Amino acid sequence: MSLFLNYLSMPYLLEGIQVTFQVTALGLGGGVILGLILAWMQLSRFRLLAVLARGYAVIFRGTPLMLQMVFAYNALPHIGIKLPAIIAAGLALACNEAPFIAEMLRSAVLGVDRGQVSAGQALGMTPAVLMRRVIAPQAIRTMIPAFGNESVSALKNSSLASVIAVQELTLRSTQLASSTFDFFSIFLASGLLYLLLTGAISVIQLFVERWLDLDRTVRRRRFAEYLPWRRVDMFPKADGKATAALDPAVVVRPESVELAPSKVLTREDRARRSATIARNNVVVEVENLRKRYDAQAVLEGVDLTVRIGEVVALLGPSGSGKSTLLRCINHLENPDSGIVRVGGRRLGFRDNGKPLSPRDIADERASVGVGMVFQQFNLFSHLTAKENVAGPLRWVHGLTRLDADRRARELLDRVGLSHRADALPRHLSGGQQQRVAIARALAPNPSVLLLDEPTSALDPELVNEVLEVIRRLAIDDGLTMVISTHQIRFADEVADRVAFLSDGTILEEGPAHEVLSNPRHPLTARFLSVMEADRAPEPVR
Repeated sequence: MSLFLNYLSMPYLLEGIQVTFQVTALGLGGGVILGLILAWMQLSRFRLLAVLARGYAVIFRGTPLMLQMVFAYNALPHIGIKLPAIIAAGLALACNEAPFIAEMLRSAVLGVDRGQVSAGQALGMTPAVLMRRVIAPQAIRTMIPAFGNESVSALKNSSLASVIAVQELTLRSTQLASSTFDFFSIFLASGLLYLLLTGAISVIQLFVERWLDLDRTVRRRRFAEYLPWRRVDMFPKADGKATAALDPAVVVRPESVELAPSKVLTREDRARRSATIARNNVVVEVENLRKRYDAQAVLEGVDLTVRIGEVVALLGPSGSGKSTLLRCINHLENPDSGIVRVGGRRLGFRDNGKPLSPRDIADERASVGVGMVFQQFNLFSHLTAKENVAGPLRWVHGLTRLDADRRARELLDRVGLSHRADALPRHLSGGQQQRVAIARALAPNPSVLLLDEPTSALDPELVNEVLEVIRRLAIDDGLTMVISTHQIRFADEVADRVAFLSDGTILEEGPAHEVLSNPRHPLTARFLSVMEADRAPEPVR
């Protein structure tokens, strides 16, 4: 036992730990840098870059690390590159780790919900802002366990540097055992030292995971200001109720603040509203829009105009092209042919007809002002309700933190969610999440608001709270909206005009009440009868 303890504290072995650290640090540091480059190449739109990155991965994952270290130390001098043994070992380890780290990065990026990416694009975020503020924060949190595991693997693989005579821990243990013939005690001490090192990595990993745990908000508030995607209030709240709302351990009832019902339009109100809208300028103009997915035609020559202050409801069976039409208006989908103009500007194209870059398209969306609300809410899951609304105002429109937070709180109060401003999306009900999404879309004062089946993902008891918010926006505020919906009664109450789509074409279009009460096309009549039958209550037994 005394010999064993002596080996544990022997300077000769401790110096080997220092060399092991150096090789591991070089390998992980270089591996992260190369991994970032390889991941970027594989995610690039340019196929050649992805092919080159794949080829690199095949080579360095398919050959032993020991051979790579020998190559770096013995083969590179033949082309004039002479590296010290430690640098050669670190380089080989970095090149070996890079494809594994790249796959971790790529899988973490691809694991971020694509709906959040679409939401960021619709809000006018450039690809760089979207990566830095939405994708990277979530990807980093998911890859921490895998990166901790890879760090442990790199530490153990550093022992292979002994093949090129790097005096790391394993080589020194072997040399010491060969001179003393006390193999068991020396290698037991060496194994324990490796265990302590890998255990330290595991502790660091757990600390980082807890530090980035979004559900530990209160405990980690002092760290939040250092995270680029998180924002804290400029002035701390003094009341305990606000602090309780931040703590997910405190149970908050999901019921929302009741919204006052909007006024109901009479026939005379509708007539005056229609006359006013008819004099307004056209804000959305769609001409002969066509879109196909492979062999499937989704839009076949759609024409549609929307005037300022008008509410247009898109009706039709699933797969009729309603969602695709909305996404083409916002240029989240690139139409095969046809023209979409918003505010007189053709989104996605220059004046000469050439397509814009993704960055320029994002800037154009932000300047034109086309808000969008999605079926699945698509809130940024790592941000609170307030940050979901305020963040894009800072990142896209350049508002200060105080101004953005003030605007966010005003809108959350408007949709009845001021008391849930500091809650994460997963702590909100579906109806509350959708109302946050509506507030986020309204934040930059869009010229037109697109709503894609805003209640389809909600439980029946949550539908009315979202419809009431939309009703207030349409009737009380006069916001220009295009709504894809299956809520026939809601469309009759709120919409000025209805367009019925089937198989990618508009079969019938006209004043909402007229089309819904007296449809002319047989497919429209059949659709409305089916929807009314589905809404009919079950007979009492």
